[in-house]
Amino acid sequence: MARPTKGRKVCCLPESNLFGPLQGPPLERQFIHMSVEEYETLRLMDMEGLTQEECAVRMTVARTTVQKIYNDARKKVAHAIVLGQILRIEGGNYELCPEGEPTPRGCGRCRKYSIDNNI
Repeated sequence: MARPTKGRKVCCLPESNLFGPLQGPPLERQFIHMSVEEYETLRLMDMEGLTQEECAVRMTVARTTVQKIYNDARKKVAHAIVLGQILRIEGGNYELCPEGEPTPRGCGRCRKYSIDNNI
């Protein structure tokens, strides 16, 4: 019997959950579905520059789990860009960090807790 998966910690949901090409009718395009935890690994590792180990601590999962989630997320982004498909971020197995917790998991640069959202 498989072990039940526990929710991965996610700081906040994305402001936008649809990304794709501006040309052509969107109804004719296929959607690529990305989970919220895949989005979170991209945010933590690519935007914040964390290592897999640091990302694993933030999300309360094993480093190997982060590695798999990150690789899956990168493939989905590449397919969306190369094939001109729409990327939809939704669902998954995650838990949002509690609202009252100041700078959850050492985060301070996430959109939820930052004043200046500029890159």
